[in-house]
Amino acid sequence: MKVIDLTPRGYCHGVLVALAMVKKVIKTESYPRPIYILGQIVHNSKITKAFETYGVISLDQPGKSRLEMLETIDHGTVIFTAHGISKQVIERAKDKGLTYLNATCRDVLKVHKAVEQKLSEGFEIIYIGHRNHPEPEAILAMDPKIYFVEDEKDALLLPNELKDRKVFVTNQTTLSMYDIESVLKVIETKYPAYVFDNEICNATTVRQEAVMQQEPVDLMLVVGDQMSSNSNKLAFVGMKNQHIQSKLISGVEDIDLSWFKDIESVSVTSGASTPTAVTEEVIKFLKHYDKKDPKTWDHESKLDLLDIL
Repeated sequence: MKVIDLTPRGYCHGVLVALAMVKKVIKTESYPRPIYILGQIVHNSKITKAFETYGVISLDQPGKSRLEMLETIDHGTVIFTAHGISKQVIERAKDKGLTYLNATCRDVLKVHKAVEQKLSEGFEIIYIGHRNHPEPEAILAMDPKIYFVEDEKDALLLPNELKDRKVFVTNQTTLSMYDIESVLKVIETKYPAYVFDNEICNATTVRQEAVMQQEPVDLMLVVGDQMSSNSNKLAFVGMKNQHIQSKLISGVEDIDLSWFKDIESVSVTSGASTPTAVTEEVIKFLKHYDKKDPKTWDHESKLDLLDIL
């Protein structure tokens, strides 16, 4: 079976900075204990579990905001994740006397600054993103009048009276252009004079481009967490643009050998928060896999959690 290793892969700069920050706090005894992360530092459960071995507590409670989760912390050090944090949460951390660090990705900060600037200029803001994702949460906390849209249906429900106002549109950094283009078509019809700032980050863009430009294969495996927006988008782009059967797996242990029944070629890519060691274990298995040799069928992960940090 032919195996194609798509590049680039590995951590993006935002993930590298966030992980380095957590490691620094772990190693520096002067930071008060316990160490909390308000959410998952990045969307990868293997990384979360690895940090747990060092006593780091990741507060990830579906349905609760960052502000609500912060209220459960009375002492220690709090790290805000790469996905961005609202000023309200930062101020509350100060009020509670907590030591805190902000790991917000610079690309996410760029969106925050753009929205703040346009709000000050009197623009109506439309933000395209995914519900229940922490990145939109911080943006929407800036102003209750920001309009949030996830798809064309949401865009169709936007008020008609905005057509006579200045409209600024921007987006979550980990989307695909397919997510944005369909929404923009509706917005352009409703508000022809809108201003759009595409903020899909470079790490997301180059990985999606690699998927779109790959040679034809029978199957593509995307190594990434189910919670990872950019990993999900890689699988989506593979199916939508290249019409390649695409599977999202968290690691080699998620592989189903039945996928390879009529497969002659497979490509492998990974999300921007996927540890390189996890992806390389998948590639190593695929290169040694032989449909006729049961000795090559074992795909239990041999990685120690500490090896992935």
